Amino acid sequence: MARRRAHKYVTLPAATLTLALAATACGGGGGGGGATDALQVWIMEGTNPDASAFFDAVNEAYTEQTGIDVQVEFVPWADAQNKISTAIAGGTVPDVVELGTTFTPEFADAGALHDLSGYIDDPSRFQEEMYSMGVVDDAAYGVPWYASIRSIIYRKDIFEEHGHEVPTSWEELRETATDLAEAEDGMIGFPVPGQAQYSVMPWVWGGGGEVAVQEDDGTWTSTINSPEGRAGVEFFTNLSLEDGLSTTGAVNWNEIDVMESLADEDAIMAISNSSNPKAIIESNPDLEGKLGAFVLPGQEDGYTDSFAGGSLLSVFEGTGNEEAGWEYVDLLTQGEFFDRWGEESGFFPAGVAEIEAYADSGDPLVEPFAVQLLEAGRSTPAVPAWSQVEAEGIIVGMQQDILNGEATVEEATDRAAESIETILNEGN
Repeated sequence: MARRRAHKYVTLPAATLTLALAATACGGGGGGGGATDALQVWIMEGTNPDASAFFDAVNEAYTEQTGIDVQVEFVPWADAQNKISTAIAGGTVPDVVELGTTFTPEFADAGALHDLSGYIDDPSRFQEEMYSMGVVDDAAYGVPWYASIRSIIYRKDIFEEHGHEVPTSWEELRETATDLAEAEDGMIGFPVPGQAQYSVMPWVWGGGGEVAVQEDDGTWTSTINSPEGRAGVEFFTNLSLEDGLSTTGAVNWNEIDVMESLADEDAIMAISNSSNPKAIIESNPDLEGKLGAFVLPGQEDGYTDSFAGGSLLSVFEGTGNEEAGWEYVDLLTQGEFFDRWGEESGFFPAGVAEIEAYADSGDPLVEPFAVQLLEAGRSTPAVPAWSQVEAEGIIVGMQQDILNGEATVEEATDRAAESIETILNEGN
């Protein structure tokens, strides 16, 4: 049964009532300013290879429950931000939209999204970092839908052949990769990608640095260039520069390139997304039973934090269909369809109980990622300006400058910290 509003919504600050919001209020989602017969839903394309069949089932259940028809449009990720911004400006927004976690604060700050906190009876049932990415000034503008995280995928058969156990510290990781790269001539011990910012962040956090943290006075500080942050960045880049465990071409690799190196049997282990084992084995069935995964080890012991990403579901403000939109979001974020989307897509449902079930599953390609998500998941700052940090490629630029020999770790981290602080504090 759908949950009902528990309290009145917080009035949006006047500063957020931008031209975009004014246009939305005049036009409204679903083609008008009031409730319509059909709910308009935008979902990002490609997460679930059989999304049409999934949403046929969801929409049938929703219509049976509410009497409202649904029209789902699939939007390519590459076009999403521009398409949504254009829709806001033109007053042609849908009623419900899937948003990447780093998109949500930007659109919430513009006043375009409906506060859902009054509907959510138990926020703690969602993975904490994911939920926090939809919260701005104590209002919830997105509900966690599915989650992913990065841990390490490795060639279990090669580890076993050479008598190696899963490493439990950074130094063990380096030594294991070095030994196995020497034993397996021609294979990459540990790819160090230049265009994968979420592969860099764990080492900053694991070393004791912060990508960005808000001080008591509201200003933002980055300690990527602290001794601790630099130690993490230096460890990761030195896997390539000093230990020769990567490949020169990896300076231009993104996460897809890393995944393909595993699928092509070129790499022994690598930081990789939780959705990738399934895709790797589908690409190369010969790897069935040969892959394993482990939680990113801590610098000395324990775990290293990793970026927890994924998608939230949001409802647009001013469409007249906010209540109906919530009913749809609620249907997708609990129960049968919550679980089914995770099973079909290879991502985790973003609920604590659901992730805990995976963490107890015993599946060697699922359990470690679930543990990583529960025990050592982190998010980027939930502020609108963070999208500019990503758009300008600040962390990617830092990584590439170091790998290309165009800057020392000290120089590159100083520039990155200064740029992050400037962007976040100007946008504060």
